[in-house]
Amino acid sequence: MIPTALREMLLRGAAIPAHPLALDAEGRFDERHMRALTRYYLACGADGLAVGVHTTQFAIREAGLLRPVLACVAETARAESARPVVLVAGICGDTRQAVAEAELARSLGYHAGLLSLAALRGRTEAELVEHARAVGTVLPLVGFYLQPAVGGLPLPRSFWRGFFALEAAIAVKIAPFDRYATLDVLEGLIDAGRESEVALLTGNDDHIVLDLLVPFRLRREGREVELRIRGGLLGHWAVWTRPSLELYRRCRAAALAGEAPAELLARAAPVTAMNAALFDAANGFRGCIAGIQTVLWRQGLLASPRCLDPAERLSPGQAEEIERVRRLWPELTDDAFVREHLARWLA
Repeated sequence: MIPTALREMLLRGAAIPAHPLALDAEGRFDERHMRALTRYYLACGADGLAVGVHTTQFAIREAGLLRPVLACVAETARAESARPVVLVAGICGDTRQAVAEAELARSLGYHAGLLSLAALRGRTEAELVEHARAVGTVLPLVGFYLQPAVGGLPLPRSFWRGFFALEAAIAVKIAPFDRYATLDVLEGLIDAGRESEVALLTGNDDHIVLDLLVPFRLRREGREVELRIRGGLLGHWAVWTRPSLELYRRCRAAALAGEAPAELLARAAPVTAMNAALFDAANGFRGCIAGIQTVLWRQGLLASPRCLDPAERLSPGQAEEIERVRRLWPELTDDAFVREHLARWLA
């Protein structure tokens, strides 16, 4: 079971960066820089960390790195943070693999599992829900609507109704990069009647500000139900994290006051433009991991921009796009903050 304080924090709103993987120039796991990254996110005010997820590179499993990566981040978070931090582990594979990964994560002190269904392509909705039920007997679940461009499955409202009926379902990362599909998740939650029990986290890196500011007023049997996305679990928050989380806190404060100031709404376009460059939207997101790795490497938070897959690299012109948005919106970057503290994080 997740501790009550962390469950309540998720429901109030939590900022959870998706943690990248640190490799050295030879492609070996770089524990020193991995710990530095964890310290960086905590120093920026992260409420939690998601590890073993898409941003960490799913291939850590085939590379034999799942346990050391999960352990490194969990140990560092416990040692470095005086406040509660929710730890979310990515859970992948068929039911046997997913249950084993959930057991590993639980043994290392993780509080919930972000459940990827990508390996179950072709299964029925009932089979997907039963898969989630099996994993949920081991670890509380964060549902995951991963966008199809990077391997996600289409998941209709009826699936989400069944998923949210599971007691183990405590949160959901809504990341289809699609407004219609986002509504499918929200309407499925309303159908299940668990809107007060499940934390909504935006994973729509192309729509962060508006997801956090704008209420969703939907209906159940003719009666209005208002939902708000109060937190995020985002790869976008893996880079230039300090200003991202400062903006998150401003959005949360405004939402709590029932406001959506024009000045904050106007931040939506620059944030999306930054994300388009980082995630390589122009090329179908092929460079989304490499974009994150490159920024962190340039800041010194990684020793190398390498990915586990040698084919995973920046697209032509992506480096120039990243530099262009960095120059246009320097207030959305934190290079000076990283320079000030990098030596301590690497110590």
